[in-house]
Amino acid sequence: MAGRFGHGTVCPCCGPGGEAVLPRRGLFAAALGLGAAAASPALAQGGMPRVLRVRRQVTNDTFSGVYWRDGRYEREALRELDYVFRDLSAAETTPMDPRLFDVMSTVARSLDSDEFYEVVSGYRTPETNAARANQSRRVSTVSLHMSGMAADCRLPGRVGIGLARTAADLQLGGVGLYRRDGFVHLDCGPVRRW
Repeated sequence: MAGRFGHGTVCPCCGPGGEAVLPRRGLFAAALGLGAAAASPALAQGGMPRVLRVRRQVTNDTFSGVYWRDGRYEREALRELDYVFRDLSAAETTPMDPRLFDVMSTVARSLDSDEFYEVVSGYRTPETNAARANQSRRVSTVSLHMSGMAADCRLPGRVGIGLARTAADLQLGGVGLYRRDGFVHLDCGPVRRW
């Protein structure tokens, strides 16, 4: 690799867009919640409520509040987040992996930010992902977006490379820096960066 977030670098376990290409064992572990984010000490927040602030780029739909408290995820908050992260092209929602919200919340907390993440892309149906992959080599055909495990986002007031470095240092999942497009990819899959 040319560097941590160098131009043209591709993670060896990822597709051309940087999304994880998980072997069967990795898919099974992710399904069971045994991924890196689930076991990471960076997510150990004790009994503190977990908060997330997100705004969808195109629709301006927002969520701001607690999505986890007293040892469990808040069902209504997760439903609201699923809607904000929906596939806009297909107008379809899916249950997002709440570990993605843990990653985003932890990164924002590490940056001491209470700004709203601007979500560029969240869930993608297989059809939407295939259409994007046909338009760009940088979109993986096995993207974690299709599993509700990834988001492309920005954090106002933060330079993309700073956001990406902080997320990568936490080692909670995948981190991709897309300088030209002005966003960072965060996911709750295997720890890797591109």
